[in-house]
Amino acid sequence: MEKVTDTIINVGVNDYDIDLFEGQYDLDEGMAYNSYVIMDDKIAILDTVDSDVTEEWMKNLKKALGKKEPDYLVVHHMEPDHSGSILNLVEKYPNITIVTSAKAVDLMKQFAGQEINQEIKVVAEGDTLELGSHTLNFIAAPMVHWPEVLMSYESSEKVLFSADAFGKFGTRDADEDWACEARRYYFNIVGKYGMQVQNVLKKAADLDIQIICPLHGPVLDENLGYYLDLYNTWSSYEPEDHGVFICYASIHGHTAEAAEKLVEVLEGTGEETVAIADLTDEDIHECVEDAFRYDRLVLAASSYDAGVFPPMEDFLRRLKHKNYQNRKVYLIENGSWAPSAARAMKAILDEMNVEVCEQVVTIKSKMTQETLDEMISLAQKIVFGDKEDSFAKFREEQKDN
Repeated sequence: MEKVTDTIINVGVNDYDIDLFEGQYDLDEGMAYNSYVIMDDKIAILDTVDSDVTEEWMKNLKKALGKKEPDYLVVHHMEPDHSGSILNLVEKYPNITIVTSAKAVDLMKQFAGQEINQEIKVVAEGDTLELGSHTLNFIAAPMVHWPEVLMSYESSEKVLFSADAFGKFGTRDADEDWACEARRYYFNIVGKYGMQVQNVLKKAADLDIQIICPLHGPVLDENLGYYLDLYNTWSSYEPEDHGVFICYASIHGHTAEAAEKLVEVLEGTGEETVAIADLTDEDIHECVEDAFRYDRLVLAASSYDAGVFPPMEDFLRRLKHKNYQNRKVYLIENGSWAPSAARAMKAILDEMNVEVCEQVVTIKSKMTQETLDEMISLAQKIVFGDKEDSFAKFREEQKDN
């Protein structure tokens, strides 16, 4: 339990035991489920928590309320990690009024498996909830990242309750950089809905926001421009950093050898930022994150069954699903008798708004001097594009040094 302000309390729970979120995302630092209480003439609880941590949440809630009873439960988002304790709450406080969107009412019945007998106040964009000195102003945020989502802005203390937006993986007290796990969270969970996030950011631009209270991760109460700028970049599908991300899927190690050699070649050609990942071994969701982070992507893969090695196909399908776009992509394929990986990768990439370089490096089983020369040529294109004068200038600088 943590104070956000003198009158707003985070009664959420840090789950240190969970190691997999939504059945697929690895959690090295657990997960935070945030829930807020506004203490005023009327007391409002903002969202509940996952059913796995209901008991601890109810204890936090009791400690915050003391002998008082809550008047409202505001449901911003009906996903089970935030609505999983609604039935427990209404059983404890049968006179509480639920405040939520019309779509959330339908979802509530579905998840509960029964009619909710509480009084329900349906709100929409522009509606308000008066608590006394606090007023919640509701903002429709459909498909960020479910259709029923609301956000709310508390005008007296200038707090935005942002639902899943601005959330991250990890507990609130995790000792880690916010952006890394927020980026992985955003692109893998919210990333498909960039246009909808942009719509909400435009609404938020008209508000004087001093604190952001998401449903996951820490409360954000300083340097808010940093977080807002990142969300604007991410939801615009623009690269965050100038750099090259190399993803490879290798069967017997020869494609991996080529990818690792390309790192060396790129760095020797003047590229300052080069990241590399093995799709057969590393967290694919981190690979999705880094593909969106950098402005250039190199895909190196073995041919397989007249197509491409499945780990690469899976990765590309995930990128397509998350609306990957506005990047330059370069291809390296390996095939011992009938190279097919580049053709298969390009077929998927053609379904995305990306620029695929026509120059493809084809390796026959194992890298040779000839294919190394081709990779050097490709590296020059990755770093300098078609600007031969820039490459010539770089070579002259190398000679001078």
